[in-house]
Amino acid sequence: MTDENARSPRYVQGMATRRSVLGADHVDRAEAKKTGFDEPFQDLITEAAWGHVWSRPEWTKRERSIVTLALLAALGHDEEVAMHVRATANTGATPGDIREAMLHVAIYAGVPAANHAIKIVKQTLAEMEEKTS
Repeated sequence: MTDENARSPRYVQGMATRRSVLGADHVDRAEAKKTGFDEPFQDLITEAAWGHVWSRPEWTKRERSIVTLALLAALGHDEEVAMHVRATANTGATPGDIREAMLHVAIYAGVPAANHAIKIVKQTLAEMEEKTS
């Protein structure tokens, strides 16, 4: 696998942003599972999603988190919804923010998509609350 020291500045920024949003433990687990097969894909998302988009200064991490949750819910990407709900602990998006995003999903992407995502959000928030209790 590629030497960390040979990475592009965009990759380095992306990895820092990814860690700040998803948490170092999550990223370390994902990196440990990376193989030669998926390394190019992981590099792509680290540079493009995290290094280009999530690292832009125009929106806060909270704002990006809210938009990301709405898009993932609208598209039915359930595992990613749960992961990004957990990430709100680092981005500052609140349960109220998530609720408002799901209302937008219901209107613009459909009630079934929002209903299903709300089920995932509620379960994930309950798990997060349980861990902090």
